[in-house]
Amino acid sequence: MTNTFSPDSPDSPEVVADLTAADVTWTIETLLPGGATPDDLLAQADTLADTLSSYRGRIAELDAAEMAEMMTTLAEIGELSSRAGNYVMLRFSENTAEPERGAAMVAMQEQATAISTKMIFIDLEWAAVSDDHADKLLSDDRLAFCSHHLANLRRNRPHLLTEAEERVLTETSVTGASAWVRLFSELTSSIEVELDGETVPLESGLSELQHPDREVRQVAAQAVTDALAPGLRTRAFVFNTLLLDKSVDDRLRNFDSWVSARNLSNEASDESVEALVQAVVGRYDIPQRWYALKAKVLGVDKLADYDRMASVASSDEEIGWSQATTMVRDAYASFSDELAGVVGTFIDDGWIDAPMRPGKRPGAFCAYTVPSHHPYVLLNWTARNRDVLTLAHELGHGVHAYLAREQGLFHQSTPLTLAETASVFGETVTNNRLLEMIDDPGERFSLLASTLEDSIATVFRQIAMNRFEHAVHTERRDVGELSVERFGDLWVDSQAAMVGDSVEITDNYRSWWSYIPHFMGTPGYVYAYAYGQLLALSVYARYETEGDAFVPAYLDMLRAGGSRSPEELGKIVDCDLTDPGFWDAGLKIVESQLTKAEDAAREAGRLG
Repeated sequence: MTNTFSPDSPDSPEVVADLTAADVTWTIETLLPGGATPDDLLAQADTLADTLSSYRGRIAELDAAEMAEMMTTLAEIGELSSRAGNYVMLRFSENTAEPERGAAMVAMQEQATAISTKMIFIDLEWAAVSDDHADKLLSDDRLAFCSHHLANLRRNRPHLLTEAEERVLTETSVTGASAWVRLFSELTSSIEVELDGETVPLESGLSELQHPDREVRQVAAQAVTDALAPGLRTRAFVFNTLLLDKSVDDRLRNFDSWVSARNLSNEASDESVEALVQAVVGRYDIPQRWYALKAKVLGVDKLADYDRMASVASSDEEIGWSQATTMVRDAYASFSDELAGVVGTFIDDGWIDAPMRPGKRPGAFCAYTVPSHHPYVLLNWTARNRDVLTLAHELGHGVHAYLAREQGLFHQSTPLTLAETASVFGETVTNNRLLEMIDDPGERFSLLASTLEDSIATVFRQIAMNRFEHAVHTERRDVGELSVERFGDLWVDSQAAMVGDSVEITDNYRSWWSYIPHFMGTPGYVYAYAYGQLLALSVYARYETEGDAFVPAYLDMLRAGGSRSPEELGKIVDCDLTDPGFWDAGLKIVESQLTKAEDAAREAGRLG
């Protein structure tokens, strides 16, 4: 049969498939070796966990060889459990509305929890080992594959409970916080937005806020608010429950503040994180200056909240998957052929799931899986310019995970504070590569504006969200359960502090806290975006100064994974994270982005 569609026609199946990334799906079955099921892998892990009981009561007496043997078994258990857990999680992310997948998630969590419970004694006994003996073990090369991990476990000593108490908390966790987080995920994944007579996923509705037509943005914002309204009280109850659950856990474990546990896992002191937050809050003039400029560019007296993400491009051209991947490949190749090769493998070998589907988890993420396997990237492709940068961002995570595989299970992942470094760096490389290819002043301004807006969203908006988290956690502990209205008050207060008089916060925006997953599943996470962005910009500044000579050090940092402290990893690329002025230096880079955008706007004649 003859195909009546022209390949160049915007309605042709090929073009539509490319714009929607319809055929870009991952292959996750390779996580299950030899045709095993998740249950098979968890059963093997459970059997291995039983063998560890022989170490009970003896960990304080183990020599380096015996400790290495025990940790190797722990790594094997982690490998099996993580393969099973990632497979089930990725299937659930494909369609959170399918009951079978949700049930499989719960079953996996229950089995994994039962396995973890058998091994609680290991962390507790290791924490009780004398400092002298622990130091001797940690300096032995036979434990190099897990030494940093073991050292971090000992930092938790003041916050550990008795084994009986830890067992209770572990066993009830499946019906506790994780169950509420799953409920929130299912609730938000089912949110649908009515636009132009069509029902679309929440991500599609939010993507319309980038539209150059203000009326389209305003209609989309109203539609999103309307879509958030039906389950708002339920999501507020879920949030209240999780706030209380964390409050109880922090109290039992003697943490000083709501964010102290997160800081400990990030290998950052409360003081250093507070210094970061205050440094960013102290430069809220940067986003305010940008939003005032953007109002002039868009021809409005003052931006409304639904204008903040508006595209300043002269056209709203859609970008297909093939064009986007070519751009990202070329950008990574301009920095490192090795990284470009890894990026190409993600794109070509079924490591990415890109199209939007009903029930699919919103947003984007990279799943590291396990060192013996490769990572995966999930996207929700809408063919917008920002999607190209999201692709570059998530592939930054991907190449970091891929290069750090040699560190093994205990050291592949970094603390959250460094987890965004490679992703932001990859995004910056992509942006700057594209800038080199643009001669038209208007297009140049559009890309510079996009670069700046990413920095503002990642640094200033995330810290504003951190301030919202601080407010709700504090009020839940000091006052009690928060109403929907009170959540809205605190949300608006935190956002208004960032935008000042440059943006009107509408009543419709009061409920928009209620779809953000980080608040629920990873409290305290969001400041890590600002940390990673400012660090990555500083790292990129080193690259601009040193050129190709910088590349090996950067790759060494990625390969090191989480085998060293953040400060030690920073030293690899000549960044001193202990310097009180470090954050100010990063913020000055963002300010320089703003100055370049202002200059480009004038050159392009966009200021009226």
